[in-house]
Amino acid sequence: MSSEIVLVVLFAAALNAGWNALVKVSGDRIATMAIVTFMGALVSLMALPFVELPDPASWPLLALAIALHTAYHFALPVAYNHGDLGQVYPISRGSAPLLVTLGAAAFAGEVLGIPSLFGVIFLSAGVMALAFDRKSGLRRRPHAVLLALLTGTCIAAYTLVDGLGARQAGSVLGFAVCLTIGDGLLTFLIALIWKAREMRSVVTTQLGSSALAGAMQVGSYWMIIWAMAYAPLGAVSALRETSVLFAALISTFILKEGFGVWRFVSAGMIACGIGLTRFKP
Repeated sequence: MSSEIVLVVLFAAALNAGWNALVKVSGDRIATMAIVTFMGALVSLMALPFVELPDPASWPLLALAIALHTAYHFALPVAYNHGDLGQVYPISRGSAPLLVTLGAAAFAGEVLGIPSLFGVIFLSAGVMALAFDRKSGLRRRPHAVLLALLTGTCIAAYTLVDGLGARQAGSVLGFAVCLTIGDGLLTFLIALIWKAREMRSVVTTQLGSSALAGAMQVGSYWMIIWAMAYAPLGAVSALRETSVLFAALISTFILKEGFGVWRFVSAGMIACGIGLTRFKP
């Protein structure tokens, strides 16, 4: 990957960590996620007149991407209900790049070179190492692990579809804007069926932070989809998951949750992975 793409993806990862941190400190996670994605959809609606609509040939992939993103918006909060945030999030984010790399090889013919492949492995392992950053270690919660892996599968699936759709769309930003409008509205409508009261509470007490998180969410998605249109899907996916390290830094220096030994291990592995993904396949 070029230096420009690396910097864009790292900035997108930081934005992703930021909006996740805002969701983390909220109350009902599903209600908050619904409002955040809805606010993001409003941002995308404002951008819609300034982008070219995606080619109709990409619309089936666009529809599938919207469905997969929506599934992820519900899978992640459900996983949090069964496991700790600091363990579920790294497992789900860390497992996705390996699945994306396999999917990209199978469906897009993208086979990474040995250095880049090891870069993906180092990044994924470094991200998942954060799941051990607890004094008690990984607790015996098989449901939490399974749900985290299911969430990682959702992430891998939508990442692969996003990348293929953006390449087919003609307008990368047009595809990204339509995607964030669609998944934001669909998530909002589904959540409204059984979380209406909780969503009203979020609107009255957290509207400003939800709007900020929504803007950060769509901004991050736009950047990642742009990067996947021009760089290997597996490498971009792996580099994006440095968002978990950014989240760890936020929890350390803003939330004052400490910086355990596993975060040093994770940081070192992620740094090695970033360097290795710079090699072209």
